[in-house]
Amino acid sequence: MTNGASIQSITAQASAAARTNGFLKDIRPPVEIPNGWAWLIWLVGLLVAAGIAYWLWHRWKTAKSKIVSAPPIPAHLQALRRLERALDQIHDPREFCILVSDTVRWYLEERFDFHAPERTTEEFLYELKTTDILTTDQKQSLGIFLERCDLVKFARYEPGEPELRDLHRAAVRLVEETQPPPPAAPGATQAVPIAAEAKP
Repeated sequence: MTNGASIQSITAQASAAARTNGFLKDIRPPVEIPNGWAWLIWLVGLLVAAGIAYWLWHRWKTAKSKIVSAPPIPAHLQALRRLERALDQIHDPREFCILVSDTVRWYLEERFDFHAPERTTEEFLYELKTTDILTTDQKQSLGIFLERCDLVKFARYEPGEPELRDLHRAAVRLVEETQPPPPAAPGATQAVPIAAEAKP
């Protein structure tokens, strides 16, 4: 009897195990409990990142505003520099006269907004006569200067170095006579003649 009961018990257990074998499941992993402070950590992180981005943008903008572009070189200074460089070509009369006369034309166009590009000397001087940007003497001197340059450029006239230097001096003189007056110093007042200060 004992052996029979034992066998029945084992059989019952095996039968129960067989019935439930298809329904057994693996052990579930631990369930992560949400941290109540996680959203605060993310918020602080976003605020820090935004602050750093704003600081970098503000620094870049401030640095960019401090970059001051160099003021343009005035036309008379550029013309004088070109005339100085033209002396390097004084051994070649034609090239020298082209450089000098073109510099004077360019200067008058830049200095007085006198647009006369690609015009002949006659057309250039005719247009100049209708303006008051130069005095009568300056217009006459300029006419002589350009005509002498044209002789060298187009008529194959070859002047000596003294004549070329004279042309150079005439060009420099015209630029210096027509350059804008220097700006007044800040806070400077115009001097009043003593005679004008005296009361009658």
